[in-house]
Amino acid sequence: MANPTGQTAATTILVVDDDPDVRVLLRDCLEMEGYRVIEAGDGAGLKRALAADRIDLVTLDLSLGGDDGLALAREIRADRNVPIVMISGKSDTIDRVVGLELGADDYITKPFHLREVLARVRAVLRRYEVHGADDAAKGATTEGARPSTPSLAFEGWQLDLDRRELRSDAHGAVELTTAEFNLLAIFVQRPSRVLSRDDIMDLLKGHDWSPMDRSIDTLVARLRKKIERDSDTPKLVKTVRGVGYVFSASVTRC
Repeated sequence: MANPTGQTAATTILVVDDDPDVRVLLRDCLEMEGYRVIEAGDGAGLKRALAADRIDLVTLDLSLGGDDGLALAREIRADRNVPIVMISGKSDTIDRVVGLELGADDYITKPFHLREVLARVRAVLRRYEVHGADDAAKGATTEGARPSTPSLAFEGWQLDLDRRELRSDAHGAVELTTAEFNLLAIFVQRPSRVLSRDDIMDLLKGHDWSPMDRSIDTLVARLRKKIERDSDTPKLVKTVRGVGYVFSASVTRC
């Protein structure tokens, strides 16, 4: 079957939901688009699927009976860089913000339209295509070959864009969620440039937001706690009142 999305039939999506009707609905929809679908009804099933198969994207319900979807998202993100699209009946802004901060790449509330789910899945997979190509290229190089993308250094920190790793001599490797890493990469690649919240959201290729949605501010606050000496008096990511943020450190390639 031809795949109208441009993804190959080998693209595997793990649908995690404790409602079998929702799983069947998503499975039928995604398989009609040429995706390979695996189902899991709880956290144990999710972990088994991740261990047994190559998963290209996870759709994750936050309410899984006795399992905490947010905790599962945190475990997934700590162990691997697989895209996560949260699909949940929880529509509160705080739940969406927490989900995104834990590393989810998108958040869809129930009831949902299948066209919306497909559009979000396609968009997230497209964003990860670049990273996948980088990983494949690295795997084809000999050990010790120069990375395809230079690392960027600032204020004692080194950001490796290929390995998606942040480290310093003082702190070693620092764990960042997907959203935190992507935000830092945006800042570090645009030093001294004032970015509005709209600019940042567009660059993150992320999620719809309104002036009442503080998800960008919350994400910045979390990033500051990991890279600033004093997050209450930030020197690297500075607030530009009424506009947005600016990365003020000098950045060099290494």
